[in-house]
Amino acid sequence: MTNLRDGLLLGCGNPLLDISAAVDEQFLAKYEMLPNNAILAEEKHMPIYKELVEECNAEYIAGGSVQNSFRVAQWVLQRPNVAVFFGCVGEDKYSDILLEKATQDGVNVQYQFCKDTPTGTCAVLITGTQRSLCANLAAANSFTVDHLKSAENEKYLQNAEYFYISGFFLTVSLESILTVAKHALSKDRLFMMNLSAPFIPQFFKDNLDQVMPYIDILFGNETEALAFAEAQKFGTEDLKEIGLKISALPKQNESRKRVAIITQGSDPVLLIRDGTITEFPVEKLAADQIVDTNGAGDAFVGGFLAQLVQKRNFDTCIECGIWAARKIIQRSGCTFEGVPDFEA
Repeated sequence: MTNLRDGLLLGCGNPLLDISAAVDEQFLAKYEMLPNNAILAEEKHMPIYKELVEECNAEYIAGGSVQNSFRVAQWVLQRPNVAVFFGCVGEDKYSDILLEKATQDGVNVQYQFCKDTPTGTCAVLITGTQRSLCANLAAANSFTVDHLKSAENEKYLQNAEYFYISGFFLTVSLESILTVAKHALSKDRLFMMNLSAPFIPQFFKDNLDQVMPYIDILFGNETEALAFAEAQKFGTEDLKEIGLKISALPKQNESRKRVAIITQGSDPVLLIRDGTITEFPVEKLAADQIVDTNGAGDAFVGGFLAQLVQKRNFDTCIECGIWAARKIIQRSGCTFEGVPDFEA
């Protein structure tokens, strides 16, 4: 392990306890949800969490996009506390579960605690190999930039060399994201972001536009990339063209060109870098090997980051991302066990 130390990687996101269960399509229809989509809960979705627990034999899994990616990265690295995670939770049993699970997985969790609001939850509805997410952010929505600026947490910010934030966090604290992004720029350090879900570029375009100039590496899957292209009026649905246009958008740190990485399920991963497109094939799993695609994107980023912080090349980072995603979709939720067998 080269150059690994505590706090090398820092991220902000929404810590959510996943309430995961297999349901039928009628259940999705009842709550007006689509397979393989991610949405924020509205009033009509609020009964879903209780129903999953009481009627659907649900299980609890530590979740939230960035926290998942960091848990996977820590598993691959097999060295605790490389990753520091910030997010807001309530003071309740759900936050106790989250803290315990994330810490067990090696993440240095620095939660902001909110007295008045419960810990956020995410309904994970599994229909066959597809999954639909409905997040009730609750306390996660209460994160404030003051938490990042405290004397203790400022040290984590100064110490980190790699920064990663989910697009989901754009709905929570734009000020916090810009604080981290501008800090990364001032230190010439890598700032990375994930599009996270189609609704982010669609409905939070203004926030994303403010952060975009700071992004050194942008991750997204094909549906997110298409939604981004439509919101930006790129005038194309060709993913390779979209990737080139993403990488060419104006950028603050001109010493590094933006890298765009687009995943496409079992189709090749696209790496767009320096005006060049590289495709990385994904070995397709048999249908009976796939348990749950929830967390595949988070796992991809986790595998990628685990190699990036070791200063490995992009090819190795992406190969590890593909490897990690394959591992996670063969299990329920974003979970793993044993010693990782990825070989760089």
